[in-house]
Amino acid sequence: MIHSSQKDLSGWLLFFYSVPSKPVSNRMKVWRKLLKAGALQFKGAVYLLPYSDEHYELLQWLIAEIAAMDGDGGFARVERIETMSDREIVELFNQQREREYRSVEKGIEELERKVGSIRKGGGAPKDKTLAEQHARHLKAFEEIRKADFFSSRAGRELEKRFKAVRTELRELTGAAPGGAAAIVPKRREDYQKKTWATRKRPFIDRMASAWLIRTFIDAHASFSFVDETAASAAGAGAVTFDMRGGEFTHAGDLCTFEVLMKSFELRDRALKKIAEIVHELDIKDERYRNEESRGIEEILTGIRKTVRDDGEALLKGMAVFEMLYASKTQ
Repeated sequence: MIHSSQKDLSGWLLFFYSVPSKPVSNRMKVWRKLLKAGALQFKGAVYLLPYSDEHYELLQWLIAEIAAMDGDGGFARVERIETMSDREIVELFNQQREREYRSVEKGIEELERKVGSIRKGGGAPKDKTLAEQHARHLKAFEEIRKADFFSSRAGRELEKRFKAVRTELRELTGAAPGGAAAIVPKRREDYQKKTWATRKRPFIDRMASAWLIRTFIDAHASFSFVDETAASAAGAGAVTFDMRGGEFTHAGDLCTFEVLMKSFELRDRALKKIAEIVHELDIKDERYRNEESRGIEEILTGIRKTVRDDGEALLKGMAVFEMLYASKTQ
């Protein structure tokens, strides 16, 4: 992510290319990569990016890809565009980001209406649903903001609205001041050789929690998967986690991994770091920022897409967290 102001500008990168007309997918592939990088189509002929080492490298790779498509391309670094001021070009970038933010704006408006309705007595808050909606829209916002190179006014305003909605949600869902939730301590000896049930389609918090359970709480734990709306299907004696009404699940603004750590009083330094990563990826409230988080999310997404069933996904996800823990302790 590159955020700069106009005064930080180190020039511009101009990119131009051509590829054979067929297959059309090649042209689209290059166009999508430029669009994702936040490039501005300039005067209908070239693409423009603010200069940075990251953008320079991206364009080098694109030139190599285009050559492999039997196309041709090039790019140049220039200090200024002779026919336009930097301020005018920055404004073009900001206008492009503002158009992209509009889809996110609709989402945050909907959330604001729901929160306002609850405030007026329009129904009990469904904290999980609203929190998930907030997280989904926030993720889309963050994706666009990666290319908001000049911190557009639209981006700054949306960021404020996301924070305001988050604060409202915390108040409505009864989180204690400061976000701390009351957790009742548990004894590990009461949770041995248990079947731990959770929702189907495990992902970050459930994969990490399952690894935590088997590594630090119940070495002989087995796992099962049930529909969230049918927790009773977990069976007598099963311990439910990371699901609505589960014995161990989100509490206040804590994810299930954090709740398990507090419940069983796990205070390992490396676990605390992993808890930050899980919280960042699952709650998405910007409390933590870790460089490796995005990479771990990508790996877990890849697991989810390639496995045959939920059991395999859970095991592979647990292996990722085992390696992550080893990297922080050895």
